Amino acid sequence: MLEFLKQIDFQVFIFLNGMHSAFFDPIMVLLSNKLIWLPMYLFFIYLLWKHYGKTVLWILLFVIPLIILSDTGSVYLFKNVFMRLRPCHTKSLEGVIHLVNGYCGGPYGFVSSHASNTFAIAFFMNFFLKSKYKYFTLFIFFWCSLVSYSRIYLGAHFPGDVICGAAWGTTSAIITIMLFSLVQEKV
Repeated sequence: MLEFLKQIDFQVFIFLNGMHSAFFDPIMVLLSNKLIWLPMYLFFIYLLWKHYGKTVLWILLFVIPLIILSDTGSVYLFKNVFMRLRPCHTKSLEGVIHLVNGYCGGPYGFVSSHASNTFAIAFFMNFFLKSKYKYFTLFIFFWCSLVSYSRIYLGAHFPGDVICGAAWGTTSAIITIMLFSLVQEKV
């Protein structure tokens, strides 16, 4: 069964990674760049402050364990345990995959830290802002899905890496929201 899932993952990866163009290459590199999203994160802080006032400090304090759980967990609980090679490090895919500017990343890709972190942030922010803005949920999950897809496009992750990274990020956010709610009850 595991081998069957691995083959599906390979085939879906080859299909998705094969849908590339010179126009989208730099866009996907940009989408994968963590620093490009800094203005959006600052805008989220502004929106939180606008609706929650000083409580924003408590909310932001919980972003720290959110990212530690999501990012560090994706490495130490998954990448360093499963040691699944990224597509760009997989010998059987040499010459088959499309890499942009030779970008590859470290040797292991399960789970995608980009997917984990963006889904963690999306789920966490959505918890606080979905009722305040009509299309916030649609926007935030479109954003994290696009960033996650860019990882497949760039040849850095298999679809399974991204799906499991998204699941881990969502789990990290749920744990952090539960912790936040627990502390809010005590304060």
